[in-house]
Amino acid sequence: MEVNQYLEIFIEESKEHLQAVNENLLVLEKNPEDISIVNEIFRSAHTLKGMSATMGYEDLANLTHKMENVLDAIRNHKIQVTAEILDVVFASIDDLEAMVNDIASGGDGKRDVVAIVEQLLKIENGEELSAASEEVAVTVSEPSVKTAYTTAEYDEFERTVIGQSKEQGFSCLEIEVQLRSDCVLKAARVFMVFEVLEKCGEVIKSTPSTEQLEEEKFDEKFVVTIITKEPAQEIESKVKKVSEVVNVTMTDVELEPLSVNGALQEEVQEEVQVEVSKPVENKEVKKTKQSKQQAVANKTIRVNIERLDILMNLFEELVIDRGRLEQISGDLNHPELNETVERMSRISGDLQTIILNMRMVPVETVFNRFPRMVRQLARELNKQINLEIIGADTELDRTVIDEIGDPLVHLIRNAIDHGIENPEDRKATGKPAEGTVKLKAYHSGNHVFIEIEDDGAGINKDKVLRKALSKGVVTDEQALTLSDRQIYELILASGFSTAEQVSDISGRGVGLDVVKTTIESLGGSISIDANEGKGSIFSIQLPLTLSIISVMLVEVEKEKYAIPLSSIIETAIVKKTDILKAHNQQVIDFRGKVVPLVFLEQIFEVPAVEEKDEYYSIVIVRKGDKMAGLVVDSFIGQQEVVLKSLGNYLTNVFAISGATILGDGQVALIVDCNALIK
Repeated sequence: MEVNQYLEIFIEESKEHLQAVNENLLVLEKNPEDISIVNEIFRSAHTLKGMSATMGYEDLANLTHKMENVLDAIRNHKIQVTAEILDVVFASIDDLEAMVNDIASGGDGKRDVVAIVEQLLKIENGEELSAASEEVAVTVSEPSVKTAYTTAEYDEFERTVIGQSKEQGFSCLEIEVQLRSDCVLKAARVFMVFEVLEKCGEVIKSTPSTEQLEEEKFDEKFVVTIITKEPAQEIESKVKKVSEVVNVTMTDVELEPLSVNGALQEEVQEEVQVEVSKPVENKEVKKTKQSKQQAVANKTIRVNIERLDILMNLFEELVIDRGRLEQISGDLNHPELNETVERMSRISGDLQTIILNMRMVPVETVFNRFPRMVRQLARELNKQINLEIIGADTELDRTVIDEIGDPLVHLIRNAIDHGIENPEDRKATGKPAEGTVKLKAYHSGNHVFIEIEDDGAGINKDKVLRKALSKGVVTDEQALTLSDRQIYELILASGFSTAEQVSDISGRGVGLDVVKTTIESLGGSISIDANEGKGSIFSIQLPLTLSIISVMLVEVEKEKYAIPLSSIIETAIVKKTDILKAHNQQVIDFRGKVVPLVFLEQIFEVPAVEEKDEYYSIVIVRKGDKMAGLVVDSFIGQQEVVLKSLGNYLTNVFAISGATILGDGQVALIVDCNALIK
């Protein structure tokens, strides 16, 4: 079989199944008695095993099989769920994820998992023997109850064989095997059961017949009659180890009651059919109806992100040409041309919305990895942590989603290590022993906000300020003018850490500066608010998309610049005489606030061409709580433009985040307001 064409689907679905297992294991830890959760985990693991075996990744399939055995023991009440057992299962999930990632990067998926397999086997065998023997003892101790329901009919030859075997000390058992209702390749499972039974004794009959079993002409159950000297408990245990087998019922064969009266035999057969066959049939019909309904409801296809990138690039070119057409139409002022261009603009606007929505991905794809991480950190630090996730269905552009994972990891680790106190310390201050970390996402305008909130110790601003002064992050004069929030944000400086000792988790002074750099490179910002002793909130603001943005076009001398609307508060025209000076800087009084002015012609060294009049055109921009007034010559207007990077040769241009092509073919540079506000 040519597997390469299915490789991409295999990788995607494997990651989905592993994520599902991760999530359900965390739920199981809180509800260890809920077998339905174990069944969900088992189903995901079993599907992954089947996919891996089909694709030829034996190491992946074998490890999943060993993990499956542990899950099977849990759901059959042979072992109890404990944190230690789940640690081993989680570790095996880590290995499985590493194998899948290796396959995704072109590897063969092989990995040394001897140690974890030994641990899984140890768990599987820990309480299995005693629990299994008790269970079988209950089943076999009352054979008379099941004798009347013997499901097989025997001819004269079979009766003779059974009778003679019993005289020679053999026992004759009917073994009813039930497979999972959603079992695939039922014939293969039947073969595996027969292979086990033939090693235990002599198989003399099966119901349905072997031909019908091979053709899968049966529901979930089949019966095998075996003559053996092995204990029933051992046979049952061996059959139960066959994958997809959910139940095994052992019955001693006693032929006398069935030979008394042929009518009695027929009545018994009818009763069995009523009790067994009909429910199975109804379940199958119901399942078929459900699957058809789901097929109608979930009409989706997988699309490679590269194709969406190509589609986006083509549409960006269309947006540029649309701008050009609008300008030509405005210059010619031809009614029919104007009408056509307006219609094209509306259609392309709708198309733009659809394409951007296609690229939108729920932030839960990033959030899903954190419950497992929080559990691990809490165990390492001996802390009790409750992670609350709110707004996981909030959508962001795929390019933004790919970048925010690492910053969020740093912030959550920081909240757990520095924020949440030890249970003893929390109790001493009147708090519950369990700390809470809230991860929240929501839309607001053209932005998505992600907040990480904890109810821990907050931030000691005096300690932060002392550290900042000793590190030279701020001067003594600056320290006197800083607000509380500005002091908190000092922890985002490179190399800054208030940790008393370096641990595996944090304390080296790297992490939060990377968070700030990454988020600002995405056109976003981060702010910090805290209440000492009560907790802290880290708030991240991100743009919905990075490729097509709304800007205000401005002119400086003869050059055009684009300022993102997301950074603009408002525009103003100010008299030169209204400009004040403070700290050797020109400022204006804007609604009671002192706002410094930034002259773009000086920043970008634009050569002066003509004399300025007595008014300044100013664009008020904001970064967090800080504001600045960008001084320009004139406003051109609002426009949607395509953000293009400056390429590898112009990576360090100050205060320019990219460029765009305007309708008249000119290139306008896009101003990075975050870099201008210091």
